[in-house]
Amino acid sequence: MLHSRLLTYLDEVARTGSMRKASARLHVASSAVNRQILALEAELGTPLFLRLPRKLMLTTAGEIMIRHVRQTLKDMERVERRIEELKGLRRGEITLAIMSGLAANMVPRIAVDFRRNSPRVKLTLRLLPTGSDIMAAVAAGEADLGLGFDFPRDPALRVLASGVGRLGAVMAPDHPLAGRSLLRLSDCADYPLIIAEEGMAIRPYLNEAFAAVSLQVEAALETNSIEVMRHAAMLDRAITFLTPFDIEWEKRAERLAYVPVHELRGRVQTLMLIGRDRGADALTGLLAEPIRAAIAATAGGG
Repeated sequence: MLHSRLLTYLDEVARTGSMRKASARLHVASSAVNRQILALEAELGTPLFLRLPRKLMLTTAGEIMIRHVRQTLKDMERVERRIEELKGLRRGEITLAIMSGLAANMVPRIAVDFRRNSPRVKLTLRLLPTGSDIMAAVAAGEADLGLGFDFPRDPALRVLASGVGRLGAVMAPDHPLAGRSLLRLSDCADYPLIIAEEGMAIRPYLNEAFAAVSLQVEAALETNSIEVMRHAAMLDRAITFLTPFDIEWEKRAERLAYVPVHELRGRVQTLMLIGRDRGADALTGLLAEPIRAAIAATAGGG
């Protein structure tokens, strides 16, 4: 604010050509205005005004400075207007379309924080079965944002944020392998395995990895529910294979551990936040911002 005040002093003195007139318009003592300008001139090592008997005139250095001052003041006004507009946007409705695994994990925490910061915004979380359904809902305007894995390109949609999560071994924190920095699939095979069912996006990656090391695996449990995979891993000495995005809440709460697996190092899923290519508004940006931050933090921690 002190910097802003000095810029205002400079602008008003340049306009009026007088310390006395400028101070009267600004409702401050002329000595305060003069002191600030003298201090700036001393710092710059050159005068900004020629002190004539009846008027102050800008020097060449002053002309350069005043152009910067006025542009900065304009930019500040623009920023203040946008912030005021944003304050007014704390009321409205946003719909976020998501996949089931995310609905029981990272999204609830984001939603709670968002509601705390924007209590007048109605937030609807819409659970959809596939990525195609999410993309269609966003494109049709039925959802403002969509969050899911590996969306294909669509000219009607824009990727607002993305982060890569590597498939790894997930287990209870007290599991014998939980303290390891890296595992191999053969290490995991000695324990009950909870495997994604055929048809889930994870399963082809697992099939390829097991086949590459000629490892025959008999799953203790197959399921198409990531919630079941997480809970079964917490309740048993079992291992499942998920990305850090799938266990974001449990990992933060130290209810599950994630360990990279050598053979799965190239098997990744990209979590993507999408919106319409046109028509996105600042209200949607209020929710997009914390989701973007959560994606970046979780991808970095995987």
